[in-house]
Amino acid sequence: MSPIPPSSSAAPSASTAVSATSASTDQNMFLQLLVAQLKNQDPTQPMDSTTFVTQLAQFQQLESTNNMATSVSGIQSDTDQLVTDLNPSGTGAASSTTAS
Repeated sequence: MSPIPPSSSAAPSASTAVSATSASTDQNMFLQLLVAQLKNQDPTQPMDSTTFVTQLAQFQQLESTNNMATSVSGIQSDTDQLVTDLNPSGTGAASSTTAS
């Protein structure tokens, strides 16, 4: 059984950082829009409660998705580190066998 080569950790961590920043920006933008909508609504015709609850549910879903992405990213990082620790040279087992 041949070992699984470690994946390049530079590209995933860079894209993860961009994704985390983008998700944080999207989350802040969503909150700002929701607050602006509440501030600027007509007091004689307030927002429908169903619409408001739907928007809050969407925000909760966004937050859960961001948390899940962070968790998956951590698992990927831990797995990459484990693979690297188990096979640091990539072909170390084959080299030691032929050298003997």
